[in-house]
Amino acid sequence: MHRFFIPPDALDGHQVTLTKGIAYQIKRVLRLEAGEYITALDNSGWEYSVKLERVDDDLVEGLVEAKAYSLTEPKSFLTLYQGILKANKFEWLLQKGTELGISRFVPLSCQRSVPKIDAEWPTAKYPRWQKIISEAAEQCRRGRLPTLEIPLPFFQGCDTAHGLSLILWEDERETSLKMALQDWQKGKKMEGGRISLFVGPEGGFTQEEVEYAFSKGILPVSLGRRILRAESAGLIASAAILYELGDLGDVS
Repeated sequence: MHRFFIPPDALDGHQVTLTKGIAYQIKRVLRLEAGEYITALDNSGWEYSVKLERVDDDLVEGLVEAKAYSLTEPKSFLTLYQGILKANKFEWLLQKGTELGISRFVPLSCQRSVPKIDAEWPTAKYPRWQKIISEAAEQCRRGRLPTLEIPLPFFQGCDTAHGLSLILWEDERETSLKMALQDWQKGKKMEGGRISLFVGPEGGFTQEEVEYAFSKGILPVSLGRRILRAESAGLIASAAILYELGDLGDVS
């Protein structure tokens, strides 16, 4: 069944009204007709089974016949603080990170970042990035959309970290990602939790950045002896975190 994240005001009781892009996709791209069903998601975690009653190019109306709470969201809330990458690499990261189960993306302007943040970012880049996240979330059957925050300077980003906070550092020789997660889990009394993961841009973090992060309680960890590309490191570490915490690969 086709899935669509809908605006909050599109759902009024049991009535669903869709316009513009979603209506056009239902009518012209998917060629759905009255009597067929879609799954509507209002980003609250609920999924609504909607029977289509009217299908036009610019207006689709339907009736909610059932609803259920999504079981696909991870119990852990993982925030990926990613050093800003070139556009195509960052878009790929957003798509695949959404599929994995990352809950929040925070772009970071780091000392070695190549793309520079400017005032036009929110209007020029974010509509496309939000669309990438939404389409990926629909495709992989997520119940909520990951949050995409505005870019932050690295040092300010460190001040907003929450829960278990880790920074990938290629020169770390004592603590692995696996060790940090296992030590954290020993002290936990419930499933899930909040994790902040800091990943550098092309060229990695500087010594100054890592030392500042450590002063804020962010633990440097290693992914091993091989050096990964910036766009790969965040995804691989995120997958390892979610797997270790039981949010990836569990079919129960």
